[in-house]
Amino acid sequence: MAHQTITWMSAFLCLAQVFSMPMPCKLQRHLVGTTYILLRDMGGHFPLECLQENVFMAFPATAFASSGAPQVTKSIYETLKNIDTLFGTDELPTMWDQQKLEYFQNIIYRQIEESECMMGSVDTRDYLIRAKMLNNYFRNIAEVLKEKNFTYCAWEVVRKELLYTLEFILIHHSDIYHSTIM
Repeated sequence: MAHQTITWMSAFLCLAQVFSMPMPCKLQRHLVGTTYILLRDMGGHFPLECLQENVFMAFPATAFASSGAPQVTKSIYETLKNIDTLFGTDELPTMWDQQKLEYFQNIIYRQIEESECMMGSVDTRDYLIRAKMLNNYFRNIAEVLKEKNFTYCAWEVVRKELLYTLEFILIHHSDIYHSTIM
């Protein structure tokens, strides 16, 4: 009986895989909004004791300049990948709400996985310039973390920058989330 049940379950799972609907290739605004809220709430307000550690990092707004929804969504995708890389370290602050941090990381990863198919049709001239600006911005953020030995205040500076980045995307590019990118 158990063997027959396993056989039926295996057949069902195979059919479910074959006939499953393809995932649309798009960014989901509510997930970007959720990542913003989780990042904001995992640490609260910028700590006063970290004000001396705060540094200015020029945000590459031109990387999100609209030359069409596909290019902007690819910039957002690149941003999410860079955020994922920053949070891939084992040296994350223990003072942050760990449950919200884990949920934040999971949603960033989910957004990357669900929108990876956007990268298939890239206008390389435009995209490479955008990607370079974003990669330089995130390299600067990573350097601040490294220079300050991944301290709590260094992470708070990073969190502040990422909150600005996500807020910029939510405010200036909410129109691109509703279309599917092919």
